[in-house]
Amino acid sequence: MKHRNAKFGIGEVVRHKVFPFRGVVFDVDPEFANSEEWWNAIPAEVRPAKDQPFYHLLAENDEAEYVAYVSEQNLEKDPSEEPLRNPQIQQIFVREQPGRYKPKAIFAH
Repeated sequence: MKHRNAKFGIGEVVRHKVFPFRGVVFDVDPEFANSEEWWNAIPAEVRPAKDQPFYHLLAENDEAEYVAYVSEQNLEKDPSEEPLRNPQIQQIFVREQPGRYKPKAIFAH
């Protein structure tokens, strides 16, 4: 496996290059780690390579909030600096600055 650094980090706000949604990164896979069924559901002409980071996003578009799984090649930094409205974000993050969220401290006993 080729070593590759992820372009985006946990808490960074990104947007999709093709589809109208954006979200905050909450996990990163160094390469594709979803099901073959999910992979095969993507039309072959737009299917991304598996050997790149894939990002788990708390995402949103104009109609809904959801979790998305997106290849690095299809993401870019979101320049809007607008806060996200996905209610799950408040459970995991605090807004640190425009375009960035900081994970909440987790305490265990």
